[in-house]
Amino acid sequence: MPDHDATYKLLFSQSPMVAALLRGFVREEWVAALDLSTLERVASSFVTGDRRRRESDMVWRVHSRARWVYVYLLLEFQSRS
Repeated sequence: MPDHDATYKLLFSQSPMVAALLRGFVREEWVAALDLSTLERVASSFVTGDRRRRESDMVWRVHSRARWVYVYLLLEFQSRS
């Protein structure tokens, strides 16, 4: 069985897909202020205060009104319930 989670993570690691996701599914006014051509993926590995390593799904930054805004994508794709 293919690893669907890895496939979707690969798909949404592409800036055009993230732009389409934001435009198509986030119905908030702030999305219109984003310059989606500036989407950049940033490191998503972190070390906690007690020195444990953590990974998030995806972190992007995008320019909005002369400043950078960070967008955290927490994606959970399931092939079955």
